[in-house]
Amino acid sequence: MGVIIMKNLGYYNGKYDEIENMQIPMLDRVCWFGDGVYDATYAHNHIVFDMDAHLTRFYNSAKLLGMNIPIERDELDKLLRELVKKVDDGDQFVYMQVTRGNGLRGHIYPENMQGNLWITLTPCPVADTYKPIDVITYEDKRFYYCNCKTLNLIPSCLAATAADRAGCQEAIFHRGDIVTECAHSNISIFKDGKVITHQLDDMVLPGTARIRLLAVAKKLGYEVEERNYTLRRRNRCSFNGFFLYSGKNSRR
Repeated sequence: MGVIIMKNLGYYNGKYDEIENMQIPMLDRVCWFGDGVYDATYAHNHIVFDMDAHLTRFYNSAKLLGMNIPIERDELDKLLRELVKKVDDGDQFVYMQVTRGNGLRGHIYPENMQGNLWITLTPCPVADTYKPIDVITYEDKRFYYCNCKTLNLIPSCLAATAADRAGCQEAIFHRGDIVTECAHSNISIFKDGKVITHQLDDMVLPGTARIRLLAVAKKLGYEVEERNYTLRRRNRCSFNGFFLYSGKNSRR
């Protein structure tokens, strides 16, 4: 690949250009069913952050839903490192997704479909993670594959839009009284010297920032509890604070 400096970059199955110039075939199952998974991180000074953790989750999400990523993991690692250098701005939002494959509309898909690999790179400054934000609560109406980063994000879009229209920056999901996660973040509370967060299951995403936060908490001597906790406790303010975190941002 030659040296080409771009304002942003779109990649689809080996072809790349600025995003505005890219075209996607209508036969891609993403157009019919949103049939795909994704992962995302950021690059700072043209270096992709936490690449290994994000690739692990990306390939695991695809495996859980029986999708075939068309290149090996080490090849994708190398490809991403090369592509981020082609964008002028060194601080980028790094997005990758695989869709199940191409075909006319039909719910039943054949075995061993060849997946389609998408990558987009867009300028994105690193956020101030020390700045507190306002949040709303929002009923969690998503289905039970929240541990996979699927492309079916309508509930998250509705929640994020509701938060924005309320003058807030994030929405905390709950199923009944049980807190799960947020529209685009994981969440933990800090109470009585403990970090408490929802256990990993099919209601929450295994966030890469979650892994780092819990590891640091344990290293600093805080007890970590992975369990259900409720809105009622949070509304009574019987906790010392809560933290929202994702691969791109962490807030408190």
